[in-house]
Amino acid sequence: EEQLVESGGGLVQAGQSLTLSCGASGFTIQSWNIGWFRQAPGKAREGVAYIKSDDGSTYYGNSVKGRFTISKNNAKNTVYLQMNSLKPEDTAVYYCYVATYGPSGLLREEYWGQGTQVTVSS
Repeated sequence: EEQLVESGGGLVQAGQSLTLSCGASGFTIQSWNIGWFRQAPGKAREGVAYIKSDDGSTYYGNSVKGRFTISKNNAKNTVYLQMNSLKPEDTAVYYCYVATYGPSGLLREEYWGQGTQVTVSS
């Protein structure tokens, strides 16, 4: 069964760093688009970071550019999100996401992780 499991969340102070991991099972992430999303209380879910499968291009949400880095290790079938200079507004549940598309560009399959809580204190 295809699954994504996030880990590494926790409570940190503002200005510190934290690394999230997303382990995939049941499929190989190499050929999938991979991303991290987050949702804070009272706010809509927002995109944090993304890697395109075709050329490995990365994209970041404006609020995290210069502070967060997305990466992957194909051998370990794992995706990472390195978060530096954390701010209280980064507090949210972070979700790992993967998707693949057919030849015409239509969404083919997608999977979401259960999420991991990140809390940044002032």
